[in-house]
Amino acid sequence: MDELMRQVDGLYERAIFGGEYDDLPEADRALDMVEAALLLQRGRILHCRFLESRVEPPEELGYFERATELYRGAGDERGEALARFWIGCFHQVVRDDNAAAVPFLTASVELARKTGDDLTLSYALRHLGIAAQMAGDHAEARVLLEESTALRRALGFTAGVAANLVGLVYLAIAQDRTADARALADEAASLASSAGALKVTEQIEAARARI
Repeated sequence: MDELMRQVDGLYERAIFGGEYDDLPEADRALDMVEAALLLQRGRILHCRFLESRVEPPEELGYFERATELYRGAGDERGEALARFWIGCFHQVVRDDNAAAVPFLTASVELARKTGDDLTLSYALRHLGIAAQMAGDHAEARVLLEESTALRRALGFTAGVAANLVGLVYLAIAQDRTADARALADEAASLASSAGALKVTEQIEAARARI
């Protein structure tokens, strides 16, 4: 964001003092990307509030949709991948609508792979795995969650690995892999503790009680 705003400042000064107006569309593009990033952050904070209250924030989806439009218009496929993930996440988590979520999550995966954004890819794969798990396709869910987990391990995203392992615990239980479920729960608990991820620790204990 700072770099984009410096770019806008430079283009402004060149126009005001030098009469160079041809590059003003670049200023518009930079400002669109700043606006898109701000909208994503606003939507994410509203998502956190939903997780606490379980009341749908009326502005959340609109923020993510507008961010997607702005990133696409600016030709920023990396940003678009993240915005599309959040639209999919909204439909899945807030509205419990996997049918609406999956196309956005799939598009996010494709764009994240194309742009090399492994963090966004890990999120989109995780939520596609959740959708597959909810549809009863445990084998596909495991493949997706394991790929997401491998990416998160490589990124050093410890809390994210622990969160994914919770899902893999439930899959192991569903597939009667009791020993795997216990081992996954133990590793998840250790990782969550080291990351200070108290909410994930609660989820792990709930999963462990089902083994």
